[in-house]
Amino acid sequence: MVRAFSFQEARAEVLRRVRGERHTPSVEEIGLEDALGRVLGRDVLADRDYPPVARSVRDGFAVRAEDLPGEFEVIGEVRAGESSPLRTGPRQAVEIMTGAPIPAGADAVVMVEHTTREGSRMRTERTAKRGEYINQAGSEARAGCAVVMGGRSITQTRIAMLATVGCLRVPVYRKPAVAILSTGDEVVDAGETPLDFQVRNSNAWTLAAQVKRAGGEPHTLPVARDEYAHTRELIERGLSADLLLLSGGVSAGKYDIVERVLADLGAEFFFTRVLIQPGQPLVFGKARNRFFFGLPGNPGSTIVTFEVLARAAVELLGGIAEPRLPLLSARLTREFRHKPGLTRFLPAAVSADGGTVTPEAWGGSSDVPAMARANAFLVVDAERDFWPAGEWMPVLPQ
Repeated sequence: MVRAFSFQEARAEVLRRVRGERHTPSVEEIGLEDALGRVLGRDVLADRDYPPVARSVRDGFAVRAEDLPGEFEVIGEVRAGESSPLRTGPRQAVEIMTGAPIPAGADAVVMVEHTTREGSRMRTERTAKRGEYINQAGSEARAGCAVVMGGRSITQTRIAMLATVGCLRVPVYRKPAVAILSTGDEVVDAGETPLDFQVRNSNAWTLAAQVKRAGGEPHTLPVARDEYAHTRELIERGLSADLLLLSGGVSAGKYDIVERVLADLGAEFFFTRVLIQPGQPLVFGKARNRFFFGLPGNPGSTIVTFEVLARAAVELLGGIAEPRLPLLSARLTREFRHKPGLTRFLPAAVSADGGTVTPEAWGGSSDVPAMARANAFLVVDAERDFWPAGEWMPVLPQ
């Protein structure tokens, strides 16, 4: 019997196992317009120095710092988007706009707000250090250096960098294929009208959305009935994907047969229980050279266990170098108590400014309405039992 893992142990185990045995995904090229959210397949290098020439970061006058303060002869102007043959000599200034190249001879910029001008004469009482308000050539990036690192998700700011260096065909990792298999005789398709003893298959839709957000390609299988041969057939199909996510059938009930089927397929179980709520009966292992997660069947448990554990596996298989759990902090609006022993991920509402958090009334892991009302999970330490109002607590955004 595999012992129960703490949350920290379980997450470390997932990262260690998948990172240690994963193969680097293949790389494909896509257009920059489709790159947002994909994982960069290799480093992208600067095609030239950035900036390629020294530029002003203020509107003002380009001067020699050693001549300040004093009166200057204005010998011309230079704007962004043009070069200039001008050269500043002693007590000479060039009117300059933000982004314009620094003329030869100048080594500082005086902001226009700090000057007075009459005709071709400019006066300032300011001093300046050499290089003040100048963005030096190559100060942002040198030609040939990596400006966007492989193994990172492509964000809007990385889109900006890729466009800056002219990378319009972007090398990205292939998305990992993730099979999703819901189990249970009580589960019917979301489009059906369930009987009183049935539930719609919300878990498959939820997991597909979470897999997409994690960078994977979801493939939803038919619902596996509580019958050995049918469950085994579908699990074998699921193990042809890069990762298999099972929902339900991993508790200790008479008809919870998922673990037995996996064992008969030669599975190695790394853990079968994690000290969290929701989601204690949580299975992670490997069969036929594919990792799998057996997630609890209650919707709240499925959502939480994917987000805090299985998501990291999807990201690693998709080429992400360092999966992260994006915890934030907010102040409790009221005191909070719980029974120690489990790390809890409970639905909560974080204020619009992100400063405070209020636990939602919650009826347990089947309470989907509470999950839908919430915008975060309150992360509750297993070692404490009480937090006063106003104390900072970690939250996991939904």
